[in-house]
Amino acid sequence: MAIEGSLHDVSLADICQLLGMSRKTGCLSVTDRSNFGYVYFAKGRVIHASVLDRPDRLGELLVRNHVITRQDLSRAMEVQAKARGRRLGEILMEQGSLEEDALRKYIELQVEEAVYHLFSWSQGSFHFDPDQRPDKEATFLVDINPDSLLLEGARRVDEWSLMEKKIPSFDVVFQLDKEPDEAELTREQRKILPLIDGVRTVEEIMNEAGLVEFGTGKALYGLIQAGFVSRAGERTTVAETRGDARLEAHLNLGCAFYRSGMMEDASREFEGALSIDPDQARAHFVMALIALRAGRFDDALRWLETMPEAARSSAAVQRNRALALELTGRYPEALQALETAGEARPDDPDVHLLRGIVHLKAKDADRALAELRAYRASPKVKKPPAIYYAYLVLAAAVAGDLDYAVAVGREGLERYPKSGPILVNTGAVLERHGQMEAAEALYKRAVAATPPPAQAHKNLGDQAYARGDTEGARTQYELAVRLAPRLGDDVYLRLGTLAFQENDRDVALLLWRRALELNPRNGVARANLEMQQGA
Repeated sequence: MAIEGSLHDVSLADICQLLGMSRKTGCLSVTDRSNFGYVYFAKGRVIHASVLDRPDRLGELLVRNHVITRQDLSRAMEVQAKARGRRLGEILMEQGSLEEDALRKYIELQVEEAVYHLFSWSQGSFHFDPDQRPDKEATFLVDINPDSLLLEGARRVDEWSLMEKKIPSFDVVFQLDKEPDEAELTREQRKILPLIDGVRTVEEIMNEAGLVEFGTGKALYGLIQAGFVSRAGERTTVAETRGDARLEAHLNLGCAFYRSGMMEDASREFEGALSIDPDQARAHFVMALIALRAGRFDDALRWLETMPEAARSSAAVQRNRALALELTGRYPEALQALETAGEARPDDPDVHLLRGIVHLKAKDADRALAELRAYRASPKVKKPPAIYYAYLVLAAAVAGDLDYAVAVGREGLERYPKSGPILVNTGAVLERHGQMEAAEALYKRAVAATPPPAQAHKNLGDQAYARGDTEGARTQYELAVRLAPRLGDDVYLRLGTLAFQENDRDVALLLWRRALELNPRNGVARANLEMQQGA
């Protein structure tokens, strides 16, 4: 006898429990408006399940988990299209693309994910047809105790109710606010972390990480709760393109090129999008990111400041604007942009951290210390990142509290023993304390890091120069400017002096001119040049 009813009156979990306890065989069909799914039972045990147009269909699961390639799947689907009724899994095995054990594993995962998804439906209707068997699309049948599915499904429904508050849609875009300690991450979090870039949607992250919906949501939710990740916006393609297929194609291709590191191609696509809609917000935003990565800070500012006003005040836009302003030395404007970002996201402690960095660069150590301490005092900050310690060491030193600066540096190095900026800054403070050997040891640890900080080579060069080791100084200075050609005018001044001492006048003049280009107020470089040119 058929069983049917409404999900409003009885939950799908209760229906499955009833079918399991009564050892029923047949097909449970579930319909929710345009969605459709089914679960097959054999003597009360689940043997197959599927949901129409779900991303956890077998082929996609295998591709997303890197068991087969996209080309393998396309080739198998071409064969399947020509020979209707052939099973996809069997074709993949015949092609040599897939082992039977792997196929069985992912079929079971596919069935489980389909059932868990159906458990989340609270509207629609169900219908059970006894004695129905799966059709030929079911390559292999599984044998799952429905009790285990019910327990896990109930847990997932409860967890989803929490996760949906932070992840209301898989079209949402998230950004990475600070780097977590990898040792604290789950396997799923390690897979998604490199993909969180302020451009990919949650669905795109899921697809590229090779995870299912629940695994992606749970991993992302944990990162959000820990304060490492925050919401940057939402990809609403229909709304932002108003149904324009050409605009949508440019945006999608542009994002794909950007994620692949193909910046010229990405720029071309976003420029195409802007030729259709000059106010397209996402195109402006990613063009600004491309300019920032290329060091074209004025261009980045232009893209951000010509965005539509509604998008311009978002926290993500203002934080990137503040970065561009900071890197061009426009510190008061950078602080104002961070103020706007803080208004858009008042519970974000990272605004304090970023303000502290800008105040320090503006030579206001007291305000920098106040902001950095406010950041540390936030209950959302469980483990400050390495950059916090690097700048707090500097702020404390500039404020004159050398003992505190050393203590902060040591604390930072306990947590981040290979952090170049903490090693260099703590070494500089130890030098001011007169502990030259201890400082040198930290600089040598820093240059062994990957990548080595240019400032560590520069500081080792200064130490060698001070003790009369001209060869050692030259070697370290040359390594420093090779890593950072605009490191500082004093490096080129000293390299010029070393060259002059070795009677290499032309090289000395070239290096002093470089010092003057970097700092037109360098009086020593100017005097050296005038003296030699007048000689």
